[in-house]
Amino acid sequence: MRLELVPLLQYQRKLYAMPQGYERFKSYLDTMLNPDRTDVDLAPLVIINPMGKPHLADYLDALIELQAEAIAAQTLTEVQQEISTVPGRFRVGLAIADDVMGGWTNRYTSEFSIRFSPQALYKRNWLSVTLWASEPPSTASIRQSVLETVYRAVYWQQHGKPATLSEMMAQAGYTLAQAGRQAPALSDEDLAYTREVITPCLNATEQPTQIACLFGDVAARELGYPPQGLSDRAGLALALCEAQQD
Repeated sequence: MRLELVPLLQYQRKLYAMPQGYERFKSYLDTMLNPDRTDVDLAPLVIINPMGKPHLADYLDALIELQAEAIAAQTLTEVQQEISTVPGRFRVGLAIADDVMGGWTNRYTSEFSIRFSPQALYKRNWLSVTLWASEPPSTASIRQSVLETVYRAVYWQQHGKPATLSEMMAQAGYTLAQAGRQAPALSDEDLAYTREVITPCLNATEQPTQIACLFGDVAARELGYPPQGLSDRAGLALALCEAQQD
């Protein structure tokens, strides 16, 4: 797999320097879409909130000061040799998802789509590294986000799109572990309970059950899905734990 970083943070910062309104939204569309507006050119920008408030400008300033794209580029260079036999050539871009004040960005449904339905990006030869506005940026978090994005694409090349909850957990566990994530995490007792609750649901293909199992009762209630009696991100924590033990 060949990977090339495409700088996108400065564009996002310039966008938020513009006054909120039609001209900002038009600039967003002009940049994201191809010239005749028949397709998305800079696909990672689909996730951003073009009408975002000043907190996004502050977040981007922090990323730029941290040299987030240099960190991302170095991470791609380091992982390149390990994945050199995996087919595919992708552009990689960093994009900010507004889960703080973004009315059209629900964290759970957005993250579910990013993790398990990135085929529109892959079709356009893009990998999008999503950075969440609610999470303070750091060198470690940027590096882990890049690695998780890359290993997700590797997993897809080898296994295809996950359909069942079991397949989603296998993918999530692999990508979280390969990225060096230590969270989400649960106590041994909660892990055992989570495994007991989730096991009968492993063949589930319906999104309400999948989200409730992966993200827990907080997500289920927020979205109006039946809760399963699970802690926050319980299914993802179980998936990571099991991948770490393999």
